[in-house]
Amino acid sequence: MLHMLPIKPDEKIELPSIGSWPKTVHVFDENSIWAISAALAAERPLLVRGEPGTGKSQLARAAALVLNRIFISEVVHAKSECQDLQWHFDAVGRLGEAQALGAAGKGLDVAERLDPLRFLCPGPLWWTFNWKSANEQYEKCNKGIPKPIEPEGWTAGKGSVLLIDEIDKAEADLPNGLLETLGNGAFPVPYYTNPIGLVKGAPPPLVVITTNEERELPAAFLRRCMVLHLDLPDEEHELIDWLVIRGKIHFGDQCSEKVRRQAAEQLWTDRRDALNQGIQAPGQAEYLDMLRAVTRMSHTEKKQLDILDKIHHFALVKYPRERK
Repeated sequence: MLHMLPIKPDEKIELPSIGSWPKTVHVFDENSIWAISAALAAERPLLVRGEPGTGKSQLARAAALVLNRIFISEVVHAKSECQDLQWHFDAVGRLGEAQALGAAGKGLDVAERLDPLRFLCPGPLWWTFNWKSANEQYEKCNKGIPKPIEPEGWTAGKGSVLLIDEIDKAEADLPNGLLETLGNGAFPVPYYTNPIGLVKGAPPPLVVITTNEERELPAAFLRRCMVLHLDLPDEEHELIDWLVIRGKIHFGDQCSEKVRRQAAEQLWTDRRDALNQGIQAPGQAEYLDMLRAVTRMSHTEKKQLDILDKIHHFALVKYPRERK
């Protein structure tokens, strides 16, 4: 099928380091494969819901590798606006340039130095919609924002995967504006006569949006997304078995099943206590942190078990304990 993600469930793939993203591994489950495939076919964003540490962001990076597309990402913060995803204008830099030119006196090409296009940098949506146009503008500007890293052998005609991470940190105007931009397939840019739009003939981008559920998202935005829930198993034995498998995927023979299971059992205990108190519970990320620590501190099972007993609460207990 044209839009089916070309990978099998539970197939392990190696993710190389790229930019600030470290080298790691990823395994797609069947639900994730179908969700990404549906988003590609419907040409809708894929909203990935789930608690921190469940692999929401990594899912987009892994999809880009499997689809042989460029991976572009942006982390949203409390002050982010939809415009920040489209373009960035360095007004402070331009003001500083103007002041420097005024102090330097005559003999300088003021109009050229203060050309607004020198301070206009493409945002992630610009790179996603029209790589050629973004690259041309990037060569003109002061390059205050880094350019996305092109995979070896990639061309713009192969398409892109855009990750918009932690959208729930922003005000409702951002998802609403993003919905309009993605629906129109274009957006205006200052000092440009024509809007920036999707390139004809290129595959539509896969847009993956993550939320940690810190803020409710607008209903209109949700209706226009495919939604994937990355939930950890609720039952004790299911969660422990699931974590033991994930530990094997990430650390192979660096630690035994006994070590992985003990770490999973410890996580279950602290997770249950946290949920009962209504606070953020430890999950997969904390589990892998424990295994990473013990495998780097010892290579024998006995010592790893001893170390795990000494350090597990540092990874699992993140909130103040109740005073007796």
